[in-house]
Amino acid sequence: MSSLQRKPFGTHGKVHEITPQSAGWRYVGFSLYRLRAGETAAEATGTREVILVMVEGKAAVTAAGQDWGILGERMNVFEKTPPHCLYVPNGQDWQAVATTDCTIALCSAPGQSGHAARRIGPDGITLTQRGTGPNTRWINNIAMEAEDYADSLLVTEVFTPAGNWSSYPSHRHDEDDFPRITYLEETYYHRLNPADGWAVQRVYTDDGTLDEVMAVKDGDVVLVPRGHHPCGAPHGFELYYLNVMAGPLRKWRFIPAPEVGHLF
Repeated sequence: MSSLQRKPFGTHGKVHEITPQSAGWRYVGFSLYRLRAGETAAEATGTREVILVMVEGKAAVTAAGQDWGILGERMNVFEKTPPHCLYVPNGQDWQAVATTDCTIALCSAPGQSGHAARRIGPDGITLTQRGTGPNTRWINNIAMEAEDYADSLLVTEVFTPAGNWSSYPSHRHDEDDFPRITYLEETYYHRLNPADGWAVQRVYTDDGTLDEVMAVKDGDVVLVPRGHHPCGAPHGFELYYLNVMAGPLRKWRFIPAPEVGHLF
């Protein structure tokens, strides 16, 4: 299995923990909790900012000295309803007590104390079509460049219909040369419907020094340290992924792969 593909290390509690150190890069972190009703997860943010994404289920959340009430609405991510999320700055802590079985994603990056804690969604998040034909997918933007919610983090959800492509045409964001291109590390948290399905993700550079093709399963995380990174959902399997990006500049600028430049 590719070193870029990370399987969950359990089925309950914290099942993913990707740090910059374990990923071999500098910015992006990603963790995932799967809790049963009544169970608690809690962490301090330290030097990092965090966006909690209620992927599924509900939890009572306190963070940064405030009670944020019950976050979460959809019980299955493929309902495609807007997610309930919470931004927590660096130097704070948070706690989530599951009120139903739930899945909570923790998206993290270096924080600079530039933003206060705040709820994100469901208000203000609208499922939006991107692409056409077999390149159609549906986006829930949580905290992209247009939303001044974070110091470093860029976070979005993508739903790719069965038989379609996503993160395509192929593109890369692996150089710090704004406005031509920005350097952004990225993680993909994948879910499949039905859950026993699979999808494909390729991560490759123009010179071929990195070229990995992965069959991703429900719950896998793929790391994108550099290069292009398209995904394909086979007929019969719907694909969801949660993207986390961060780098030295909170802007998303990319360059297409040479072979698909005519598609932009």
